[in-house]
Amino acid sequence: MGNATTNRPATIRSDEAEHFGRLAADWWDPKGSSAMLHRLNPVRLGFVRSAIDRHWDADARSVRPLAGRRALDVGCGAGLLCEPLARLGAAVTGVDAAAENVAAAQAHAQGGGLAIDYRHGEIGELGLSGFDLVTAMEVIEHVADKRAFVRELAAALDDGGLMVLSTPNRTARSRLLMVEGAERIGLIPRGTHHWDDFVTPDELCDLLADAGLETGAPEGIAWSPSKGLHLSDDLALNYIVSATKKAA
Repeated sequence: MGNATTNRPATIRSDEAEHFGRLAADWWDPKGSSAMLHRLNPVRLGFVRSAIDRHWDADARSVRPLAGRRALDVGCGAGLLCEPLARLGAAVTGVDAAAENVAAAQAHAQGGGLAIDYRHGEIGELGLSGFDLVTAMEVIEHVADKRAFVRELAAALDDGGLMVLSTPNRTARSRLLMVEGAERIGLIPRGTHHWDDFVTPDELCDLLADAGLETGAPEGIAWSPSKGLHLSDDLALNYIVSATKKAA
């Protein structure tokens, strides 16, 4: 464990942790309050898998391209991404701000026979380092200090490692569809999003560069009646991006 007396900026917002902690018991229900995450997860996983194959020149046919590698998912919730990463062969650590989510994640992983190391607390206070892959999906828009958060993610990433982040874009369309629309009709729990905290691709690229990372081209996560949620050139609603940490 890291030293809790250090002067690192706090990244956890207690109200956000409480909001998501209240959803913990329902997290694994594909028709419950996290239904949208269940629809989003295969799209994110498709991007992550492609990024893994490119970064490590992996065989796209391999079922365990992360064998022998360590993966860290920050803001892991109840483990929707941690479990697939474990099945891809990684030794996985998941971190979340809500203790309720960590408990739900541990129970679900145990039920599935998966050995995942779940932690509760500030990422900068947990002494985490040396990970080959670091992910943070739909998290940065919820943290108190975005610059400090990205720097902590980068500090946990090993030289030559891969990072993947996804987040809503701060556009008129995301305000209309994600905040005023999806939350109003119940597709997303009310109070989940605060539009002013959304991050544009240029802003995220700057944050990643400030942390010493080289960013790839972002891909949009869009929605259409015919395709549902899918990867797209349209970044207006939501997007996902990879970044790399050069080897020393």
